[in-house]
Amino acid sequence: MAATSPPISLITPDPDADEARRRGLRQMRTVAVGLLLLAACVYVATLGRDGFWGFVNAGAEASMVGAIADWFAVTALFKHPMGLPIPHTALIPRRKDELGKGLEEFVGENFLQEDIIRERVAAATISARVGDWLSDPANARRVVDEVSDVAAIALGKVRDDHIADLVTQAFVPRFREEPISPLLGTTLMEVLRDDLHHGVVDLVVEEMHRWLVDNPDTFARVLGERAPWWAPPKLNDAVTTRIHTEAVAWVEDIRDDPHHRARDALDSMLGQLAHDLLNDAETQARAEAFKVRLLDHPQVVTTAISLWKAMRSALLVSIRDREGAVRQRLLSELNLFSGRLREDAALRERLDRTAADLTVFMIERYGAELTTVITHTIERWDGKEAARRIELHVGRDLQFIRINGTIVGGLVGIVIHAVSLAVG
Repeated sequence: MAATSPPISLITPDPDADEARRRGLRQMRTVAVGLLLLAACVYVATLGRDGFWGFVNAGAEASMVGAIADWFAVTALFKHPMGLPIPHTALIPRRKDELGKGLEEFVGENFLQEDIIRERVAAATISARVGDWLSDPANARRVVDEVSDVAAIALGKVRDDHIADLVTQAFVPRFREEPISPLLGTTLMEVLRDDLHHGVVDLVVEEMHRWLVDNPDTFARVLGERAPWWAPPKLNDAVTTRIHTEAVAWVEDIRDDPHHRARDALDSMLGQLAHDLLNDAETQARAEAFKVRLLDHPQVVTTAISLWKAMRSALLVSIRDREGAVRQRLLSELNLFSGRLREDAALRERLDRTAADLTVFMIERYGAELTTVITHTIERWDGKEAARRIELHVGRDLQFIRINGTIVGGLVGIVIHAVSLAVG
């Protein structure tokens, strides 16, 4: 059998507010008791009188009955009247668990229903309010500042060992299990189909041409180092110069001719590689072996940490700069979003509908846990203290029941006395 938590005392969140409630409760109790005493005095003073005073006496008598009956009813909610263990009194201390369960069911049945939630979210016009609020430059700046500060704190909390653990314990094992050949083959096939690689080829050829034109001496020295030792220097110079000229011309042809044979040959080679990666077992095995060697290399972790440091440093510098590019871009996007919210009714409707869908989903998924909090919390309360706290919050209003009972009882008593005289 599971052990239950012992009752806990209620924590007073605001002593000043509780003191104000306590004064109000005392004042209303004084008024209710004063009316009862007034009715008792009038009853004693008019006892045995006839005529007009008979009506007053009957009204005072009924007022006392009504006041005492309602005092009993109100008191019975929170404690035993006059300390007597009368059945069905002290209801809240004795039956707080049942009351908590009933409150849980009431909230769930009357507040956490889809139609009600959607109606209230629609009535709230959340997107319109957000748009109006963000239209104030001070509010937009505040949002950007808060987001930037939180992002900076979050980035600062990530240490190098966190990145190392992420790479070694999450990324590397996952990449090791995932076959790389289908991914590379499919990606390369799509790149070739959409001619995305042509831009890269153009860039490489352009840079190669620029390097050849700007570095003829380096080109000649590299070739000269590989020339036979017995070759005459003049011959070497003539050959390297000729090779350099031809290389420049060849690269120029490739750069200027989009249908050059070298380009076609590269496309054919890449197409064959993509096909082999998808269909050739030997190529797939070599690709997997290369992947494993790469993942096992210690430089992988070092490179990941270095990349993270560089990215984090750049982000932190820009985020911490109030006039930096990141904050300015966030502010610009926020202003654009605010303008769209205020001008685009369809967007507001769509966002409000999404908010309603999200709220309904959360309630359907976690509504039971939410309402259960009511029951679990009340079950942990001490019964007597719970009664005192509830009385502190609603007792002032309940005293009006006693006051009304005194007044209405007196009126009813007068009516009954008049009827009895008429009948008699």
